[in-house]
Amino acid sequence: MTEHYFAALEQKLDQLIKRLGQLEEQNRALRSKNAKLEEERAQLVQSSDATRAQVEAMLTRLKTLEKTK
Repeated sequence: MTEHYFAALEQKLDQLIKRLGQLEEQNRALRSKNAKLEEERAQLVQSSDATRAQVEAMLTRLKTLEKTK
């Protein structure tokens, strides 16, 4: 095995280590974004449920008013 072989191997390992670091950073960013999106989704679901409950309550009141006429 020549010095050239080891230099090329070292260069490939350096590239792999650099790429691993990039992928780890990308993974952290994606996990963070995913957590934010999950939180946003939970808030939207909660808001939607509250709105649905308000609309249902209004419909019930309207039906009650119609029956009393």
